[in-house]
Amino acid sequence: MDKFDKKILQLLQQDCTPAVSEIAKQVGLSTTPCWRRIQALEKSGVIKGRVAIADPEKLNVGLTVFVTIKTNQHNPQWLNDFRKVANDFKEIVEFYRMSGEVDYLLRVVVPDMKAYDTFYRKLITRANFSDISSSFAMEEIKYTTALPVEYT
Repeated sequence: MDKFDKKILQLLQQDCTPAVSEIAKQVGLSTTPCWRRIQALEKSGVIKGRVAIADPEKLNVGLTVFVTIKTNQHNPQWLNDFRKVANDFKEIVEFYRMSGEVDYLLRVVVPDMKAYDTFYRKLITRANFSDISSSFAMEEIKYTTALPVEYT
């Protein structure tokens, strides 16, 4: 990726709705080469998709919960089964396999504590955990979906 691709990607990560002509103008290219670069970024998989970022408060899912999970089942079958369970819950918006003390980390969004309790009760019936712990975000200090492009 050269400086044009990086600038295009930075702009698109902030807002993917401007016309290609506007993006081209901002990066110092004409429209057609800019469009070709965007297409190449999509084809190569650098750009995985274009989405709208919704406001959690307006969708009544303003409570963010980080759920840490420990298991004594360290095998591919358990992970595959748990992956399927996690995919059944729309409240789970991020799911990571971790190193260190915790085996898995979930980011869960729900309207309130009561909704989280309902989610929790359903989750613990669907998989075998040795420990599960929840931490509630009190304030969002920084949130972005934009990734740094300087390392390419």
